[in-house]
Amino acid sequence: MDEAAYRSARGGVNRLPCVFERALLARCAVCQLASHHALAERESIACTSPVARAECGQLAGLLREKSAFALRLANTRRILPHAMVMKIQCGGLAGLRDVLDAEAPAPDVHRLVLLARARHGDLAALPFSAIVKGVAAFQPRKRRP
Repeated sequence: MDEAAYRSARGGVNRLPCVFERALLARCAVCQLASHHALAERESIACTSPVARAECGQLAGLLREKSAFALRLANTRRILPHAMVMKIQCGGLAGLRDVLDAEAPAPDVHRLVLLARARHGDLAALPFSAIVKGVAAFQPRKRRP
């Protein structure tokens, strides 16, 4: 299947793609609102709640913006390499888990957003200095020889 046909079919199957799809596919995090779809031997994840997806989008934007210094980025608006996106998503969710729910075995994205709203009122009020430590500490899997 060519890439254009795949993207077209994916758009029809997955109307609300998960903001943290890469972290969920890498098993760095889980989400109770995630819906898995298989298409052309690939897996995609959709969000079942438009409101939750908007909140996750806000969180992802804040993580990207606040992680810029730790990742030595001058411009966070550009398209980032996959490894850097993984560092922001997996490390950011791990840092958020450490701040809000340290005893959880894996970061649950929707649960963490709800906890953040309950404790801090607004996602922008989160203690990003502590959360970004998770981004800086995240190590991707090593390649096998």
